[in-house]
Amino acid sequence: MADITYRIVEHDGGWAYKLGDVFSETFPTHDDALRAANAVAAEQKLPGETEPISYQDEAGRWHEEVAPGTERPDTVVVD
Repeated sequence: MADITYRIVEHDGGWAYKLGDVFSETFPTHDDALRAANAVAAEQKLPGETEPISYQDEAGRWHEEVAPGTERPDTVVVD
């Protein structure tokens, strides 16, 4: 199971949460960014539908799999 870590950081004159190299929108306060990150982290844990997926790997090969809706990542918010 994948782990997802959201980090609260200063960004563009305010605060944001960050996943890898990607920033959320900018929030005026640290607490606003923290609340938003906690909400997004909680959403990641909600089960979804089992769906077929297709994707292309780095070598250009296509793969087809079934993504179970119950396989959800572990999420963490680092303040």
